[in-house]
Amino acid sequence: MTYLELSEDSGSAHKFYEVVVSGTDVSISYGRIGVPGQVKVSSFATPAKAQAAAQKKIDEKMRKGYAPAVRGVRLRRAVTHRPTVSRASTAKRAPVLWRFASGSAAFGIFVDQERCWVGNQRGDVYKVTHDGTVVGHFKLPDGVKCVVGDDFWIYAGADDGRVYDLSGKVPRVAYEIAEDVDIYWLDICDGVLGVSDVAGRVTAIDHEDEFQWERKSDGSSGWMVRCDRDGVYHGHSEGVARYDAGSGRPVWQARIPGAVLFGWQEERSVYAGTTADRVVRLAKADGRVEATYHCDDTIYSCATAAGGKYVFAGDSSSSVYCFDENGTRLWKLATGCGSALSMQYLDERLYIVTGQGTLACIDASEAAILAAQAGTVPDPVDVKAAAGLVPVVPTLVLETAADSDEGVIVECYGEGDRLRVRVLSPGYDQGWHVQFPKGIREAGARYLVEGIRTSGGGGFYRAYGEIRRVR
Repeated sequence: MTYLELSEDSGSAHKFYEVVVSGTDVSISYGRIGVPGQVKVSSFATPAKAQAAAQKKIDEKMRKGYAPAVRGVRLRRAVTHRPTVSRASTAKRAPVLWRFASGSAAFGIFVDQERCWVGNQRGDVYKVTHDGTVVGHFKLPDGVKCVVGDDFWIYAGADDGRVYDLSGKVPRVAYEIAEDVDIYWLDICDGVLGVSDVAGRVTAIDHEDEFQWERKSDGSSGWMVRCDRDGVYHGHSEGVARYDAGSGRPVWQARIPGAVLFGWQEERSVYAGTTADRVVRLAKADGRVEATYHCDDTIYSCATAAGGKYVFAGDSSSSVYCFDENGTRLWKLATGCGSALSMQYLDERLYIVTGQGTLACIDASEAAILAAQAGTVPDPVDVKAAAGLVPVVPTLVLETAADSDEGVIVECYGEGDRLRVRVLSPGYDQGWHVQFPKGIREAGARYLVEGIRTSGGGGFYRAYGEIRRVR
């Protein structure tokens, strides 16, 4: 057995790499210190060939800065969770249609036309239909910070410093964030990742998981980061700033009352929920305050209807609010299941996740809200996960593609000290790189992927769906 750790104390430090040879088998374990990591086992024709393969892997890692170490000396990466207080609301009850207890406090939510995703601090990510049926369960190695969508792809940012692509049957590592970054929030646009952290920094990482730029704000506790193709919008203890998406050049900074605890965006505006009991809407172009939405307590989350027609907010007293786009309060109701730490609105329904770990679906139609204000609400359905639903965990093991399987062939190859991926199937530009999971890359290997899409901005491809190894 050989145990190595990255010998630097900054950047991507605190990773381990362990190689165990047993007869003709070589077992390799690696990951962030303090979490179980991932395991890959390979078999060879003879013990001598197994030893040679193991030594080759060890030599490669030592050339990259890893060194022999003693397990348990270094500690796991720093993890901070947003402190939240959830008081009972005195408002009338919201019309909750159904609710699902995920088992632990939840910050992560993403909703699209097909399903709802919830991720909690225990590392559970559940996929739930709009009628309240649990249809999927991923189990990540550490707590989930957030769940975000980027076109076809669904990503979960976790406390182990990894961002997992949940678009296939198995979670795959798409990004690994430097060990010195205590992650607060994440967002992704066209494959580019924005990361805000405890120090008030914001960092951009490209589709190949390579550092682009980093900026330090005047504040700390960067709970808000939102990305589009032109800008990265960063909210922290001293306000909100916009940076150019490509270069990181500061575009504007805006001071607003209170520290920012959450953010939302529409095409032309960003929304910041604050400790000053309000949501503030700012113009993306110049940071000008366009509207203010006054609430009765600290704001933990916010969201909008398409185009900003309605603005929703969740406070620390377990209430949710709705405003028109100009700031007039339309209603305030109690969730009945804790303070909404994240939320999203779709098709007259408001979906929230709470400090109690509940994913709840609220009927936000005019008729349902009027009935709730009059004191009439439905009995919420308590959703249960099916007893036979087995959680899917990240793995490096790939199925082998059959000759009859359809898909696109890609190849992994070495470029300096990096492993890149290109498309081999006809009709694609082989000069473009492919955004592809990190842990399963192996020089010279070929893979069959379910599909390849051109990035929105062009210049690279993105793999999606199932990935299998080609014989």
